[in-house]
Amino acid sequence: MATTFSGPDRSGREQAALDAYSQIVTSVAAELTPKVAALNVAHRRSRGRFVRGTGSAVVFTDDGFLLTNAHVVGHSDAGTVSFADGTTTPFHVIGADPLSDLAVVRADGPTPPPARLGEADSLRVGQLVVAVGNPLGLAGSVTAGVVSALGRSLPAGEGRATRVIDDVVQTDATLHPGSSGGALATADGRVVGINTAIADVGLGLAVPVNGTSRHIIATLLSEGRVRRAYLGLAGIPAPLPPPLRARTGRTTGLRIVEVVPASPAARAGLRDGDLLLTADGDPVTGAQALQRLMLEDAIGRPLSLTALRSGALVDVVAVPVELVADE
Repeated sequence: MATTFSGPDRSGREQAALDAYSQIVTSVAAELTPKVAALNVAHRRSRGRFVRGTGSAVVFTDDGFLLTNAHVVGHSDAGTVSFADGTTTPFHVIGADPLSDLAVVRADGPTPPPARLGEADSLRVGQLVVAVGNPLGLAGSVTAGVVSALGRSLPAGEGRATRVIDDVVQTDATLHPGSSGGALATADGRVVGINTAIADVGLGLAVPVNGTSRHIIATLLSEGRVRRAYLGLAGIPAPLPPPLRARTGRTTGLRIVEVVPASPAARAGLRDGDLLLTADGDPVTGAQALQRLMLEDAIGRPLSLTALRSGALVDVVAVPVELVADE
């Protein structure tokens, strides 16, 4: 007796939802695939050797500028960029900022129209996102998933200088080697992140496109690098004592675990164990809150800081200096 197997019994509503999902992914892919290029970069190694690296980049202006990761271009100043239609042209690096893992390059030949940039700060957990890149050199690869978490932090560094990239977008859209520098987009095709890392299987991370990254991109375009301020302290989030919590309405501050000798923080009188509460009048709830202030306009400008020490509030003024990263 023959046995027959039928396909899954889906209701019309379920089928319509799947069709809508498919239409969203295909429309985003159609819009962004031509605008996300494959980068080929030659990295210099010891003894004069060169190693070729690959990554992705997103066209974001009408005149040939592309956005990618700093770790994709490394210390190279040029390479080649290839588009989904088979066009290949040289590019040169305009500027890179390893401490945000963002870089801007410019194609020396024609490029497709730019992708539309969105706003990562409006993302919600569970929201549909589409990743477009060139993993393993395979141009125009598309995966889809959801925003699986927001507000993640990603350590970044250059030499002994280290920083945490704020508000990294976590997604389960599959990323592979070579996806770095590609686009993470919402259902309307707007790029809200630049894919930067594969934390684990089904766990990808993207640098957000928001006010902070826009400022960094504009600075790279105009100056080729990003100057940062330096205080010379390290800390971890720590709870506020109940009386202070009730008075301020805040729950956490930044517990200072290290003050670098002879640094601006040390000269201002901050000590290990101080609980930093405010900087420039704004609440400090973690390292990220302090880092957001440490951009170029903070260099050489007095910065008022309030800390809790042995139950008493201590007000100090520090003058940040320019952060000099090791080569």
